[in-house]
Order: sequence, then C-alpha cells, then structure tokens
Amino acid sequence: MRNPKWSWLSKGAAVLAVAAFVAGCGGSSPQVVTEPELPMEEPTEPTTPPAPRDTTSAYVDPNTQYAEDFRAIHFEFNRYRITEEAKPRLERIATLMKDNAAWKVLIEGHCDERGTNEYNLSLGENRAQSTKQYLVQLGVSETSFQTISYGEERPVDMGQTEAAWAKNRRAEFRIEAPRS
Repeated sequence: MRNPKWSWLSKGAAVLAVAAFVAGCGGSSPQVVTEPELPMEEPTEPTTPPAPRDTTSAYVDPNTQYAEDFRAIHFEFNRYRITEEAKPRLERIATLMKDNAAWKVLIEGHCDERGTNEYNLSLGENRAQSTKQYLVQLGVSETSFQTISYGEERPVDMGQTEAAWAKNRRAEFRIEAPRS
C-alpha cells in the first residue's frame, strides 16, 4: 500500500518543476545573432619567393621499373630468419644497390594476424632488421636503409588460411632513387 503523504509530495514536486521550466522560458522572443562583417583584405605579393621544388629525387615504384627485383620476400611462421628462397632475390637487390649507391630503401616488416599487436610489431621489426643485415653482409652500406614494422596492420591477403597468412609474413621494399 502506498503512503498517501509521499504520493502528494511527489505530485507537488512535479508541478513545481514544470512551473519553474515554463517561467524560465518566459515570453521573450529569441534574438538573432549575426556575424560582424570583416573588412576585405587586399592580396599582397609574397616578400620572399617560395623555395624551388626538389626535383633531384623521385620515388621509384617497385611495381613498375624494378618489379621483379624488389618483390617482397617471405618468412616462416613465427620466424625472422632469411629463407633459402629469399637469398637470390636479396643478392640481386644488393647488386642493384651497390651499382646505384644513391638509392635509399625502406624495408617494411609485416606479419600475419596471429599474435598480439605488440608481438607482431616486434616480429615485423625483426624481419625488417634481418633483411637489412643480410643486405649489409652482402656489401650494401648500412646507411642505405631504414626499417619500419607494420605488424599485422597491412595484410595483402585478408583470408584466414595458412596460404593467406604465408603471404602476409613478409618484408617489402620502398625505393627512393635520384632522377636519371
């Protein structure tokens, strides 16, 4: 059974709340706010000319000019050791880089989706580093390389099969070379 005293108090509080809201809305009409007009500025000539664009370097797309030479190399599951299948490709890359000392290469390490983000970033970095070290052992200057790990963030195959995962365990190459 309800307490009639509390029921009356609840109804009274609701009536007071509605009355306060209506009183707050008042009878004033809304005001229109307009943006102040800003004076027009006359265009001015730049005091110093812009710096000339650097045209001495261009990014070489490995999918065009050097597609066969700079294809990705692949790794075994949970490993960053250079495979026997990857060694001839890395030897060709080393020859090209020694013949073109001005080239700079970014080596990207990638993983499949299995494992934590932190683990895959570390494994991707190890893959990029082992690729770089192998090329350095073949006589390419260490200063010709930068490395980065993308972990599992940039898969080439979204499937969840062993074949898809094998494609994602890789090191890729991005080349910067002066214009010829």
